[in-house]
Amino acid sequence: MGEKKRLCGYYNYTVVLTYMGMLAGFTGIIFVVEGQLRTAMICLMTAGICDMFDGTVAATKKRDEMEKRFGVQIDSLSDLICFGVFPALFTYQIGHKSYLAFLAACFYVLCALIRLAYFNVMEEERQQAEGGKRKYYMGLPVTSIALILPAFFVAGNRLALDEGILFAVLLIIVAVAFISPVRIKKPYLAGKIGIVFAGAVELIVLLMGMGLEV
Repeated sequence: MGEKKRLCGYYNYTVVLTYMGMLAGFTGIIFVVEGQLRTAMICLMTAGICDMFDGTVAATKKRDEMEKRFGVQIDSLSDLICFGVFPALFTYQIGHKSYLAFLAACFYVLCALIRLAYFNVMEEERQQAEGGKRKYYMGLPVTSIALILPAFFVAGNRLALDEGILFAVLLIIVAVAFISPVRIKKPYLAGKIGIVFAGAVELIVLLMGMGLEV
């Protein structure tokens, strides 16, 4: 008898957080379209938390080569939705759909796409050559926007800044950082605790303002 047919893809627990993060990001996109920007920021941060720990979860299971390669690809595809398309659409919306916001969003998505594709190529080569965990990133990781964007959103609201210009400029700067050949050390436990703490502070501020007009 031939091999039993099954659904395409892998459905073990090692990819559950990645799938959950993607769904959180997509939900955030829906909130952006509906104009609920504060709630959208909470979804973005949720996607960031899922992405931060999905690799840790995946490392608890012995995976074959195909499962590892699938994990790398599915993680980057999820990142493109959550940390590429989502922030770009957010900026276009909060920038009142201006030409500047549109151009900044286009440039940002393009750089995020290039960064993620390049990471996939380099990661496959690295795993074949040395294996183990990655110690450095080349360029700013796209997931960093999950902490940066909410921080600027909170600051923009508190300081009554021109959010259209603020987020357009922010996205351009971050996009350039994505594709800059700068080595950035990967955060470990202490670094992750610091990121979670900063995110918790942002989340509290966002929740406190849920009843306010965005």
